[in-house]
Amino acid sequence: MEAITIRDDFIKLGQALKLAGLVDSGVEAKFAVQEGKVQVNGAVEYQRGKKLTDGDVVSYEGHTFTVTK
Repeated sequence: MEAITIRDDFIKLGQALKLAGLVDSGVEAKFAVQEGKVQVNGAVEYQRGKKLTDGDVVSYEGHTFTVTK
């Protein structure tokens, strides 16, 4: 499983998808989340601005990464 490292206490879901290289733009992240294609900790997430913290696990189109601080 891949990991993305954050410097602050949290990162928003859309930003995390871009940082992980799973989407190319914020618009692409927005549509992926709105269409229910993204899971956070095993549950479908519909909020692009969802705050992710250390230990959260994100899955999108067969790719999974964890957020680390």
